[in-house]
Amino acid sequence: MTDEERRSLPLFPIRVVKQLTQLTPRQIRYYEEHRLIYPERTEGNQRLFSFNDVDRLLEVKRLIDQGVNLAGIKEIMQLELESQAQLDLQDEEEKETKRELSDRELRRHMKREAMMAASQKKTSMIQGQLSHFFH
Repeated sequence: MTDEERRSLPLFPIRVVKQLTQLTPRQIRYYEEHRLIYPERTEGNQRLFSFNDVDRLLEVKRLIDQGVNLAGIKEIMQLELESQAQLDLQDEEEKETKRELSDRELRRHMKREAMMAASQKKTSMIQGQLSHFFH
């Protein structure tokens, strides 16, 4: 299980979230109604909040304390989501680039070893392995 999966697990009932955030249950439900958080529901319809939900509520509280209205908070959070999506895309592209560089380095190493073996008039281990693929 990844750290993000752990942070997304619904663990906390509203009374615990109330203590952690110092928000009232009414405020928490209000932010849920405005789709700023998405707590899970048990079979008995009890809300369960994740660490990510608590972090988001704390961020909402901080922004409210700074005088940002609800529309502004929604806009800020949407921009953060888009920014995170862009960063995730860049990370994926970077991983792909690193993998491509690794392939390039491998080819360079294979060529170097083959050249050394040829200069010593020996068959390299790579040539023996490659013969399995090229008949």
